[in-house]
This record gives sequence, structure tokens and C-alpha cells, in this order.
Amino acid sequence: MTSPSHRVLRALGRFHAARPWDHNARFHPWLLRNLPARVGSALDVGCGSGDLARSLAGRAGRVHAVDADPVILARARELTPASVPVTYTVADAPAGLPDRTFDVITCVAVLHHLPLTEVLEAFRDRLAPDGTLLVVGLHRPRTPLDHLLSLVSVPLNVVMALVVNRGRRVPRPVSLSAPTRPADLTFPEIARTARAVLPGARLRRRLFWRYTLVWHRH
Repeated sequence: MTSPSHRVLRALGRFHAARPWDHNARFHPWLLRNLPARVGSALDVGCGSGDLARSLAGRAGRVHAVDADPVILARARELTPASVPVTYTVADAPAGLPDRTFDVITCVAVLHHLPLTEVLEAFRDRLAPDGTLLVVGLHRPRTPLDHLLSLVSVPLNVVMALVVNRGRRVPRPVSLSAPTRPADLTFPEIARTARAVLPGARLRRRLFWRYTLVWHRH
């Protein structure tokens, strides 16, 4: 016999499949608030359909956006007007990242797919003096605080789905089409590695199963 909790989880899965919303886009305003009004260059790693890269173009003289998926990158190019200064490149991180420095580097919901230490070192080496690194990542819940934030996120997730979709069933957004997998590392493991590679990095647990990282290179 199926337990009530399993039935609830299946019902929630059906609900969100019919009313998807982009958890990562919710953090785009936070990313922009943590950037200077104008910067020379920005690198967006794991850009997907380019929503954040196009927003960064409003702050940066030029934006380089990379993603390993050529299909979603083709869609990003279609969605980006010619007047918007974004260059898209199919590349894996960290090996395929441009070999130059940037004033801003952003990475949203991608880090858990990549070797953490090597990627953070690549970001560090590509960040210009006085530059800013901003990461929104996923972590594996382990501590009581993690589980409390997960519990609080469930009803908020339902509310956001209803607000974003206004109660209607809508097609799945392009930005949610890329394959995903659960995070392997816990927040303490990520924080320990990040602070070893990026001294002074600030990390914070967030709702919706995310964490944020901010690092300024001095």
C-alpha cells in the first residue's frame, strides 16, 4: 500500500510538472543587486537559454556566455537581439572557459555538475582585480537547518508556481529543459572547499534548495 507521504509527493510532482517555474530566475535580481552599475566584461558559465546573460548585458560592455549544450545555446542565440553584446560559446567548464580575465563571473545552478575545486580555481584565475564572482548553487541537505529550509520551501514552491502561472497550465520554459541531477555535496563541504580556494568568500543557505556564494578579488 502506498503511504500518504508518497501520495503527497507524487501529487506535488504532477502539480509542478503542469505549472513549472524557474527557481534560478528568482535569483537574477539578487545577482544584479550585487554587481556595480557598470562593468567592462562579464562571463556567465552555464548560461542555458541566455536570460541572465542578456540581463548582464545591461551592466557590462561585453558578455561572454558559455554552455555545454549546443541545442539550448542555439536557442539562446535566437532569443538574443543582435544589438545585445553577448557572445555565446559551446564549451565545457573548466577546460573550455575563455583564457582571459573578466570583471564579473556568474554561475547559476551549474556548479554541482562540475568538479568543484577545479572550477573554483578556474573562476579565481579568470577574475580581474576588484572583480566579483557570484554563484547560485545546489547542495545536498544534511543538517537540521537544511531540512527546515527544505520544509519551508515546499509550500512556498506551490505558491510561486500559482503566482507565476496564475493558476494556468503552461508549457515548460526553455530554461528548464536542460538535464539536471541532484547535488552530491553538502553545504558545509561546499563552504569548506570554497573558502580554501577563495579566501573571504561569503556563502549562505537559501530557500528553494539553493545557496549563494559571493567573492570579491582584491
